[in-house]
Amino acid sequence: MVVAVVLAVLALLVTLIVVLARSDIAARPRCTITAPPDSPGLPATWTLSTEQADSAATIVGVGRRLGVPDRAVTVALATAIQESGLANLRGGDRDSLGLFQQRPSQGWGSEEEILDPVYSTTAFYTALLRVPGWAGMDVTVAAQTVQRSGFPEAYADHEPEARLMAVSLLGQAPASWTCTDLPAAPPADPSGGAVAELAAAELGTRRLSGAQPAEEGWAIATWLVAHAERLALESVTYDGRTWTVTSGAWEQAGPADGRLALRRIGQP
Repeated sequence: MVVAVVLAVLALLVTLIVVLARSDIAARPRCTITAPPDSPGLPATWTLSTEQADSAATIVGVGRRLGVPDRAVTVALATAIQESGLANLRGGDRDSLGLFQQRPSQGWGSEEEILDPVYSTTAFYTALLRVPGWAGMDVTVAAQTVQRSGFPEAYADHEPEARLMAVSLLGQAPASWTCTDLPAAPPADPSGGAVAELAAAELGTRRLSGAQPAEEGWAIATWLVAHAERLALESVTYDGRTWTVTSGAWEQAGPADGRLALRRIGQP
């Protein structure tokens, strides 16, 4: 009888631990990308941590500022997924650092420069575009030509999710990027300067409101949502659809008008 009671209690404890663990995972901040209908070769959905989302937004934003082809954006994302898991690592193999695991000893820049995601991303694109015929290469070949990795075939494993991220962040799949369970905390810089400064550094523009062409508007709106945790955004609106930190989803909020707007948490 005692043994049966002990076993029952243990079973209950295990169940509670599993339920609590699953609840904790479900409540963690995360971002999800949904592929457009009829998108062969793309995963139907892909989920990232907010750190990964932030890094992806930087990689695509810098690519747009530099005016690189969409193919280069996919190559850059696939490379960063393989090299760092889209994390700005402060270490790695030998003296490798940052999103792309670039090495100061190989001429990529100083440690401080490489740990600046905008700098390291710009350096990657610059090196890629110097490769003759890179645009006609497979993703893994183009990435390996720049990176000289010990595992050259691994880049190809990440092409599908890289393409999905690129399609969404380039504005080619409206309302496809959502972020949920973000902290609803006021920004450290309530003046709004942090938003404009980040946009200038990554996108090359401070204009984040008003009328925007469709693809441009969705690219900026998606970039904002991907950076929402860092920028403490309460809402992003484009073309009548609004993402909010509360719902974590895009919802129809007004007529389709091609206008972009954002609101920070605690903003009057």
